[in-house]
Amino acid sequence: MSTLRDLIMGGELTPGARLGEVELAERLGVSRTPVREALSRLAAEGLVEVVPNRGARVVTWTVAELEGVFDLRSSLEPQLTAHAVPHATPADVDALEDLARRMLAVGSPGPGQDLDALVPLNRAFHDRLVALAAHPTLATALAAAIHPPIVRRNFLTYDEASLRRSLAHHLEIVAAMRAGDPDWARAVMTSHIANARAVMVRAARQRSAHPREEETT
Repeated sequence: MSTLRDLIMGGELTPGARLGEVELAERLGVSRTPVREALSRLAAEGLVEVVPNRGARVVTWTVAELEGVFDLRSSLEPQLTAHAVPHATPADVDALEDLARRMLAVGSPGPGQDLDALVPLNRAFHDRLVALAAHPTLATALAAAIHPPIVRRNFLTYDEASLRRSLAHHLEIVAAMRAGDPDWARAVMTSHIANARAVMVRAARQRSAHPREEETT
């Protein structure tokens, strides 16, 4: 299953691509049974959709669906970030800064870029902010709004300027927390999410305006 997941998350199998069991089995050098099991598990993760009588395909998000996700994030995550500020100890801020600098090191465009390493660091940074906020109601609502496949694809979709902005936002959030300024932290997180939203919605609109023929594996 990990190989198939990597093909999807890495963009080799693009949104909307059909996932034929026979073709995948031949490509991966396995029988159809593990492919069928993998497709079922990936469907549960939200990476694959299985349509009766039509087979499986890589899940795709419409512009409206993406805007809905980012509407929720933009209303919840800045609040949680602001709530985190008064609860953060110097050690917490140091840990967040370490994550932000590690993200800058692996995510900056160039020969050393490693988006696979960036994703878990990004998740750890955002999760730590949510934990520090100590607001379980908002945290639960945010967890329902965040889809890991969207986050991973977000990094793949960034142009260089958008990615540099995103990485810089993490460091500025740390600076706001070190200054004890929840309004500053909230404003930066708002910009951070707006940057991600612009990238993903633009890509979705381009796909919608220039649909390709359904792909086969």
